[in-house]
This record gives sequence, C-alpha cells and structure tokens, in this order.
Amino acid sequence: MTDGAETAVEVRGLSRTFGTFVAVDAIDLRIRKGEIFGFLGPNGAGKSTTIRMLCGLLMPTAGSGTVGGCDILTQSESIKKRIGYMSQKFSLYDDLTVEENIAFFGGVYQVAKAKKGTRKAWVLEMAGLAEERAALTRTLAKGFKQRLALGCAILHEPPLLFLDEPTSGVDPLSRRKFWSLIRELADGGTTIFVTTHYMEEADYCDRLALIYRGRIIAEGTPTELRQRHMKREILEIETDSTIGALEVLLASGIDCAVFGSTLHCTVEDAAASDRTIRRLLDTSAITVDRMERVMPSLEDVFVTLIEVS
Repeated sequence: MTDGAETAVEVRGLSRTFGTFVAVDAIDLRIRKGEIFGFLGPNGAGKSTTIRMLCGLLMPTAGSGTVGGCDILTQSESIKKRIGYMSQKFSLYDDLTVEENIAFFGGVYQVAKAKKGTRKAWVLEMAGLAEERAALTRTLAKGFKQRLALGCAILHEPPLLFLDEPTSGVDPLSRRKFWSLIRELADGGTTIFVTTHYMEEADYCDRLALIYRGRIIAEGTPTELRQRHMKREILEIETDSTIGALEVLLASGIDCAVFGSTLHCTVEDAAASDRTIRRLLDTSAITVDRMERVMPSLEDVFVTLIEVS
C-alpha cells in the first residue's frame, strides 16, 4: 500500500503449521495506525492462531513481520509490553472481585503507582461497575465481564489492542455497547485488531480481511468488498415455510441460503428471478409474505467467495 498512512502491523508470508495441519497459510497483512481492522471467518479458519502470533504468544512456522515496530520473530517480549490483549475467554479471575482483578492486571502491566487510582476509576466507569466493585467477578453478567476484561486489557493505555472473538456468546445489546467502546478507543488513536465470526459486525470495522481455511480470500473496506465481489443481486424472501422454500428453490437450481428467519437468494437479475421464485413457491403451496432486493451483507459476500475458492 502507498496511501501514506503509518503502519501499526505488517506481516508477510505468515504461516503456522501443527504437524501436517496448516492453520495459517502464508498470509500478508498491513494494518494502519488508528484503524479498526476486522479479521472475519468461521470457527477454525485461523483467526486465533494469527492473533496469537501477532501478540508474541506463538512463534510462526514461516514468514516475517512487525507489530508496533517490533519484530515478531525476535522481539516478542517487547511486543507484549506495547499491546493490550483480550482473549475470547476474557482472561479474568472469577474468584477475585472486580477491584482485585483491576489491581492484578495493573500490576501485570506495570501501571505507574501515580496513575493506578485514575485508571481504576476509568475502568469502573467505562464498564458500569462502580457500584459493583466489591462483587466477585463470577457473579457478573457476561456483558459486564466483557467490559471489565476490556478495561483490564487497556489499563496501561497501549497503542495497539488485540481482541480475539470479544463478543462471542454475548447478547446483541451488549455487543452493540461493546462496539461503541471500541469506536471511542479508535477515535482516540488506538489501533484495534479484532477477530470475529459474526459477519454482521464487519460494518463496524474500517477495513477487514476475510479468512477461510487459513488463507485470506478478500481484503478491503466493507463497501469495497461488496462492490468488488458481489456482481450478482440478492433477493430477501420471507415465507410461511423457510425450510420448505429453501428445499424447493435449491432443487430448482436457485442459489439460496437461510439468513435469520428469511432466505437470501443470489441471482443474476432480481426482477426476472422474482417472477420465477414466486411461481415455484406458489406451485408448492408456500406463501410469500415478502420478497425484495436488498444490499448484500458481508455474509453474502463470504458465501460467494468460498464457493469459488
């Protein structure tokens, strides 16, 4: 890239194998300072393995790169001091209170004594736990645990933050609140690398890479990915029998998949396909409650890409 933006993370040919299994297969990445970079893919695609290599927790089998100006092969300890890392298990101690967890991670990250009080107050306020500071962490709802874990990961105000599946298993409202916090951090200059398997979260990211079976299959902004990789159109269909409609349309050679409580059909011409689909479903005594052309989701893009990969 030659956009002039400063680089926070850059890797070339990054790979990791476990025996004969290739978990990450020669990926190239560049992340600009101050952006939210999303790493999207299904479970087992190689997301967590990549993030562990970038955080200095796992040595690559091959490749090279830098994180915060430090070499991933020779300066893993320096990398750990420059980053915040939040794993999908939140890395909290359930048998400690909220305050005790904050104090513990303040020590781990060597937060200056003069700043510990201020930083603790910030975490309690950000996580909405000022009134629960003495509560055992295991008694917290998952959304509060999530925000507490985020606060603990950035007590030392790192310029780089790595989040590995941070919203996994969290309710939708807590997920939206969490992403608001992430945007605030990015607006303040923090570079954020986040992995997720929730495709709908892609639009929270400035740029993203889609990973499948250890390989990056597409990269760009959410808009670029839609424009570049979705040449066909999407019809969203709501019927009185989602699975019945899916079976009928697939049997007729129409490319469609379940999308929540609806179907998304990928077609060449939405107007022409509308008539065909209505006829097929009417013949099968399936009622169409709604059918309309919609903008493709990132999940639609991903499905299209893996079909040709």
